[in-house]
Amino acid sequence: MIFAENILLCIAVPLVISLLFIRGEVRHYVAAFLLGMLVCLISAYIGGFLNFVTGMGENDTSIFLSPVVEELMKLMPLLFFMVLFTPEDRTLTMLAVAIGAGFATFENCCHILTSGAGSLTYVLIRGLAVGVMHIVSILALSVWFIAAKRLKVFSFPAVVGGLSLAMIFHALYNLLVSVPGASRIIAYMLPLLAAAGLYCLSRKLPDLLE
Repeated sequence: MIFAENILLCIAVPLVISLLFIRGEVRHYVAAFLLGMLVCLISAYIGGFLNFVTGMGENDTSIFLSPVVEELMKLMPLLFFMVLFTPEDRTLTMLAVAIGAGFATFENCCHILTSGAGSLTYVLIRGLAVGVMHIVSILALSVWFIAAKRLKVFSFPAVVGGLSLAMIFHALYNLLVSVPGASRIIAYMLPLLAAAGLYCLSRKLPDLLE
């Protein structure tokens, strides 16, 4: 058994102290990274509670509950910042990446402490698959919001639609990875392919991500 709060405290304290000595976008990135780790912890609380209430098994929870809870929780700080401060597009995507990276980092730390880090393959999979997936899903969501604003169709249905796509992407990954064999390999490749697609999009349409 691990104490996730203690892990969060251990990682967060040096980052919080660093905020005293940095300025500008770097400071915003670190703050959003910290927020992503906190969101991960809260998501774990909510997911654990729903798992207990519904009586679902671990596999069903990861497919049906976790994507909904985690993507919704990652969305909330991004949407709050977007509506309240109306940031520039470049700032919004930077915050999205930071939240996703903080979420993924904290989740990976907890999983590695639980399962051990003796297997290099397992560690690489956690970083390149699960970690990238959390970044890609919220980054794609921020790009969706930017495009909706520019097309003047940003509304509640647009938010729900983008969030639904992020949840489906997350659930699809969890579903594929739950079955050994070719489907698991496809799942591991899916986040990297999505990241490559977003990178190519940023090269073709630089004003969308910058």
